[in-house]
Amino acid sequence: MPYIKRELRKDIDKIIDDLARAIKEKGTENRAGVLNYSVSLLLKKLYDVKYSEVNEAMGALECIKQEYYRRVAAPYEDIKIKENGDVY
Repeated sequence: MPYIKRELRKDIDKIIDDLARAIKEKGTENRAGVLNYSVSLLLKKLYDVKYSEVNEAMGALECIKQEYYRRVAAPYEDIKIKENGDVY
């Protein structure tokens, strides 16, 4: 988990809340596409196109993916295993 100082979280959380609300209100037909666009544009604005920056961005995206799986997808799968039985 990317632990950042609480003072920074407050500012960022407000911006993220506004973005999430806009995506929910205007992007419901293509939520994944709007999310992809939003993240891609954010990366474009944060990173230059050179190896070290592209590498850093790719590493951040991979860590985001793994953290989401660990915190959200895996616990959900555990619930479904209990409800429906395991494959193994």
